[in-house]
Amino acid sequence: MTTHAVHSRDGTRIGYSRSGDGPGLVLLHGALQTSRSFSRLAAELSDNFTIYVPDRRGRGLSGPPGDSYGMQAEVDDLAALLEATGAHHVFGLSSGALIALQAATNLPAVRKLAIYEPPLEIDGKPSPQAWMPAYESELADGNLAAAMVAIIKGVGDPSMLPRLPRFVFVPMIATALWTQSMLGDRRYSLRRLIPTMQFDIALVREMAGRVESFRALDTPTLLMAGTSSTPFLLAAVDALEDVLPNCQRVDFAGLGHLAADDSGEPARVADVLREYFSQN
Repeated sequence: MTTHAVHSRDGTRIGYSRSGDGPGLVLLHGALQTSRSFSRLAAELSDNFTIYVPDRRGRGLSGPPGDSYGMQAEVDDLAALLEATGAHHVFGLSSGALIALQAATNLPAVRKLAIYEPPLEIDGKPSPQAWMPAYESELADGNLAAAMVAIIKGVGDPSMLPRLPRFVFVPMIATALWTQSMLGDRRYSLRRLIPTMQFDIALVREMAGRVESFRALDTPTLLMAGTSSTPFLLAAVDALEDVLPNCQRVDFAGLGHLAADDSGEPARVADVLREYFSQN
C-alpha cells in the first residue's frame, strides 16, 4: 500500500491510499471513520482491483473541511480523485454512500456504483436526525465523551452499551478515548473524529427529502443493507430501490450498518462487491 494526495477544486488536500491491481475502485468511508476503517475490505479486494481509499475532509491525511463545507465540496473531492486515478467504480458506506450517490448524478466518471445504507431521510419515515441536537449540545460544551455517548445511543448501536446509565457510560467512554489517543497515530484517533460528526450531520440535513431527485439516475447501482440495521436506514434503501431505474439489491442477513468496516464482516461485503464490479 502507498499513500498519495490530490487537491480538490478549492485547493484542499485529499490524502488517499492505493493498493492492489486492476480496474480502479474508490471506497468512501462514513462518519467516525477514516481510510484505515477499510483496511480489511481493501485487502480483500486488492487482488481484483486497484483500490483507492481517501481520508475525507477533516480526517487523517486530508485537509480541513473548510468554511464552505457541504455536499458539493465532498463531490468535488471525489471528482479530483477520480480524475487523478482514472477510477470509474465507487463504493460508499453511510454518509460516504450519500456522497457517492450524489456524485453519480453529475460526474460521468462514476460509471458503476455500490452504496451501503445511505442515511437519506425519507418523508413520513423515522428520522435519522432525532439524536443530533444532543450530540451538538455536548460538542459545543467541549464534552467529547458525552457527545460520543449521544451518537452511540442515537444511531441504534445493537450492543448493550446504550442501556448503561449515563453516569457509568460517559466516564467509561472518556477513559477509552484517552487510552486510544495515547496509542498510534493521533490523526486517526476517535478523539479527533468525534468533532467531524458535525459535518456528516450537515450532509444528512442537506440531503433530507431528496429521494425523488434520484429517479433519473441511470448509473448502475447496487443497493446494500444489513438486516440488523436500524429502521430509518432500511427505509432509505427501500425508498431508493423504488426510485432508481437501474439498481439491484443485496441484503446481508444478520449484519448491521458497519458490515464493511474493519469491525464488521468486510469479507462478506467484499464477495458481493467483487462479483458486482467484475460484471460488464
